[in-house]
Amino acid sequence: MSIDHPPVAPAWRKSSYSGSNGGDCVEVADNVPGTVPVRDSKDPQGPALAFSADAWTAFVADVKADRFKWDHR
Repeated sequence: MSIDHPPVAPAWRKSSYSGSNGGDCVEVADNVPGTVPVRDSKDPQGPALAFSADAWTAFVADVKADRFKWDHR
């Protein structure tokens, strides 16, 4: 078994979709080849989700196109 890339520690940054209110923030790391890790900035030691780069690109495109409707009840 060969590894194409050595393991990389995620370089976390606040997602531009988190807003600027300083509240609920999503952090992403875009330095991991082929994968986009996502975590809650309020729980940096907690779990992170890992998406394929293609899945993350599709998700961001859907957010930009306003395809998600949020019910804030």
